[in-house]
Amino acid sequence: MTINRRHMLGLSAAALAASTLPAPAQLVRGVGRLIVGFPAGGPTDTLARRLAESLRGTLAESFVVENRPGSAARLAIQALMDAPPDGRTILVSPDAMFTIYPSVYRRLPYNPATDVTPITPATYATFALAVGPMVPAEVRDVAGFVAWAKANADKAAFGSPAAGSTPHFMGELLIASAGVQLRHVPYRGSTPAIQDLIGGHVASTITPIGDYLPHVAGGVLRVIGVADRERSAFLPNVATFAEQGLGRVVGRDTFGCFMPKGTPAALAGQIAGLVADAVKVPATRDTLRAVGQEPFSLTPPEYAAYLERARAAWEPIVKASGFSLDE
Repeated sequence: MTINRRHMLGLSAAALAASTLPAPAQLVRGVGRLIVGFPAGGPTDTLARRLAESLRGTLAESFVVENRPGSAARLAIQALMDAPPDGRTILVSPDAMFTIYPSVYRRLPYNPATDVTPITPATYATFALAVGPMVPAEVRDVAGFVAWAKANADKAAFGSPAAGSTPHFMGELLIASAGVQLRHVPYRGSTPAIQDLIGGHVASTITPIGDYLPHVAGGVLRVIGVADRERSAFLPNVATFAEQGLGRVVGRDTFGCFMPKGTPAALAGQIAGLVADAVKVPATRDTLRAVGQEPFSLTPPEYAAYLERARAAWEPIVKASGFSLDE
């Protein structure tokens, strides 16, 4: 087969045209992956599935959600680290893996500051304290709960979705700030924690506020404190901890997007913009609000700085608790 000069020039022109296309257009090929370190059905998975729909045809022809639960999401992070930085593999994760885990785990198989590329948060969730029927019905605020806990030391406890989780250390922050002793009861997820709260088996729980929303109307549990600087749009009648004299009890969980180390800055910025647009789509926003998440976006450099500040803020809280994990 012979290739004449005109054909060669045509190929060269086509190659030049392709090289000048915007990055997303060049990447519309194959199947991309959104990796989630948790089973299907939870809030992180919900976010990832909405993003998969919104990102279709941008960075890849389609995106699939790849659930890799286990080892506290470290399997998912390893899968990201093993992927090429080509824009088609994105980890969707709560920020705890990059903010709290460095202080919790004695040995962490990744460097949270250098082994991944933070892209942007997509949403955030606020934490809240709720009490159940074990606590008298007249207790309607944090001060009342603290007084009850001091008078009922044998019952004073808080449940969280997991040992070493952000809600666990929100509880430790409450203990230190309020001068009260509360036994920590770790569960395997928010659902069993709230079931025990409603069933009167644990006095209180700290979880993302969205976990409480299906149960608030029934009146069996009472949300008495919100751990954010402002009241939550989901429960606007519930005062923040700061309003109740506990200004240090502030914290939120971002659900963010991360890409492999070495992702070009321009590509990271483009993806951050796509994610920010995706969570503003009304149908997506409504789905996420149903699980207690609000849209939240930053540029990649801003998100990296946000995570660094969070690591620095959580480190003394974790160390003061004396809690650590080997693996």
